[in-house]
Amino acid sequence: MKDIAEKKNVTGWVRNLQDKRVEAVLEGQDSDVDLVIEWSYVGPPNAIVDNVEIINENYKSEFSKFEILI
Repeated sequence: MKDIAEKKNVTGWVRNLQDKRVEAVLEGQDSDVDLVIEWSYVGPPNAIVDNVEIINENYKSEFSKFEILI
């Protein structure tokens, strides 16, 4: 996700949760964020994606880059 987000100038973060889910916050142009979300339905090679839940919020311009949180 970090690679595609950076290519599309999307900022925010992504992290793996202990229950094997992935959580992310994305900011950027709607069309660019949509491309990152579209990618998330497939994920990286060897990933198994069962569900994608999207919660839209107002743009806050909180992030200057895209990070992987530990």
